[in-house]
Amino acid sequence: MGVMNGSLNLRTLFAPGNIRTLAGPLLIILILAMMVLPLPAFVLDLMFTFNIAVSVMVMLVAMYTKKPLDFSVFPTVLLVTTLLRLSLNVASTRVVLLDGHKGPDAAGKVIEAFGHFLVGGNTAVGLVVFIILTLINFVVITKGAGRIAEVGARFTLDAMPGKQMAIDADLNAGLIDEKEAKRRRAETSQEADFYGAMDGASKFVRGDAVAGILIMAINVVGGLIVGVLQHNMELGQAATNYTLLTIGDGLVAQLPALIISVAAGLVVSRVGDDGDMGSQVIGQVFSNPQVLLLTGAILGILGLIPGMPNFVFLLLASGLGYLAWRGGARQAELVEEAEAPTAAPVLPAESQEASWSDVTPVDVLGLEVGYRLIPMVDKGQDGELLKRIRGLRKKFARDIGFLAAPVHIRDNLELKPNAYRIVLKGVEIGVGAAFPGQFMAINPGRVSGPLNGRDTTDPAFGLPAVWIDAAQREQAHALGYTVVDASTVVATHLNHLILSHASELLGRIETQALLDHIAKDTPKLVEDLVPKLLPLASVQRVLQNLLDEGVNIRDMRTVVEVLAEHAPRIQDPLELTTRVRQALGRAIVQGLFPGNGEVQVMALDPGLERVLMQAMAGGGPDGGAIEPGLADTLLRETAAAAQRMEDTGLPPVLLVPAPLRWLLSRFLRRAVPTLKVVANSEVPETRLIRVSAMISASP
Repeated sequence: MGVMNGSLNLRTLFAPGNIRTLAGPLLIILILAMMVLPLPAFVLDLMFTFNIAVSVMVMLVAMYTKKPLDFSVFPTVLLVTTLLRLSLNVASTRVVLLDGHKGPDAAGKVIEAFGHFLVGGNTAVGLVVFIILTLINFVVITKGAGRIAEVGARFTLDAMPGKQMAIDADLNAGLIDEKEAKRRRAETSQEADFYGAMDGASKFVRGDAVAGILIMAINVVGGLIVGVLQHNMELGQAATNYTLLTIGDGLVAQLPALIISVAAGLVVSRVGDDGDMGSQVIGQVFSNPQVLLLTGAILGILGLIPGMPNFVFLLLASGLGYLAWRGGARQAELVEEAEAPTAAPVLPAESQEASWSDVTPVDVLGLEVGYRLIPMVDKGQDGELLKRIRGLRKKFARDIGFLAAPVHIRDNLELKPNAYRIVLKGVEIGVGAAFPGQFMAINPGRVSGPLNGRDTTDPAFGLPAVWIDAAQREQAHALGYTVVDASTVVATHLNHLILSHASELLGRIETQALLDHIAKDTPKLVEDLVPKLLPLASVQRVLQNLLDEGVNIRDMRTVVEVLAEHAPRIQDPLELTTRVRQALGRAIVQGLFPGNGEVQVMALDPGLERVLMQAMAGGGPDGGAIEPGLADTLLRETAAAAQRMEDTGLPPVLLVPAPLRWLLSRFLRRAVPTLKVVANSEVPETRLIRVSAMISASP
């Protein structure tokens, strides 16, 4: 049994998936073992070749990576490859000092090739080449890449709060779901961690360059001592053997180090994620025919000067001229295609008489855009705004409790090119402007500096904002702005208006569809209510009253049960709304004051409350009239108290007796849009009430 368990464990250990997980630890152990255990020349050749192959592979991966996070393991690869080179240096040093007296191939064929073939066996040339490679790696590439990583890490960390706010804004607007928000937050955190790791990992390469110089000096001195004193070699012969071996060893290590440093520079210097490095360079450097033509002309002039290498200059000038001609011809073809007249559409023959087909119904909810915004809503161009609007409808249905009518999008040539208009049943409810390709930097109130751009105002919430170019995006994040793209601006504005007009979107058709949806689970409950006890219009009016005051109707089962209970005695929609609100009181208070803490509210002065109750008693079924002076004082005092509540971070909530709730809510809503009026009977008995402000009839 023990043997069987052992075989099963070994089989599990060496399964394909587990072997991949063991590759990393085994490689590290192998690298560390090379520092201690002596290696034969063949194994050194193999490991040096492997080191060169790995460095080339890493550089190619860096070139084909579209954004830095696609190669997030690069700091670890940098550490491992540096450790591998140092281990090979230690192993080759041991072989060089032990067997260097035997000849130039004592440390393997790779070191011999680098010591003889690449530098022609010349000690001075090899030394100069080694020092130049080390200086290029240490002074130029590694230092520059380290500086870019350092600045990138600092700006990424400074921009994190703004990016997090932008993610939260998209989530609250329904543009993304919770899963996408978590992914974006993780990506933002990983980006900061990556640049921080690259800032530290670049020190490995710099240390490796310094170690290479020291190892070379130690090897030369040590080789001379070993060759002359231990092997009785002549000083010149010992210097030739050990110096060439040391230079070959240094070159075979510094070449991969230089390649890895170039890869590090390529990774941290990437800007944008539109394509790989080669595509970006070709597209941005060699795509302008004027630049190519002028460069070719300059080279041609230089090639005509006597004494210059005329053939080379004229050859390159001809090549650049050909590329410029090809590029100009390609641009001309694109312009012709864009300006080519399109065939006029075949118009149907006009009808002799008008028909019902000429009557077009008004869209419940519509979005009209100027011609420059058409790509944002064009299915053929995969418009980003279309996806966001679909996400808005789904979020609205989840949060509010019913499915609103679809948004009909159309172009309107009467609008300005970058303008858009949102209409509800043919009536304009919001306008704005968007600039595709640019970003809106919104000032949440605590930015640390201004931005250059087109000053504007956030159409959804009225905050000051600036339209900026894509190049200023990171700067705006670092200054504390919330940065969103053009499609997000339009979608957020649309979402805000949909939420504020939710009651108007709940028509008779939507109400019937909602009841049919509820009837799938509780058919008897809905059947007993509509139309036996209440007409559909009364149910619709009750739901609209709830939506008017920001109460969602997701708990339709409770709504239907309360209506079915009170409908035999009460038919007034306002009174039925009051009963439904009392049943939903726990959810209403929970939405205003999350958790189970105390409820901090504003309240009416007892004298003012008594006056309003008397006005209600003598005013008929729709409530009484309030004396103008008292009404003005009430509005002013309520607005001031609500502002004080908002300044302290609390929602402005006014707690009143149930008979006054509907009258005061309707009266105060226009003056203080953010105010919520809650009846005493709607607050659960388990919640502690604290009166933070008292509203009286006199200032």
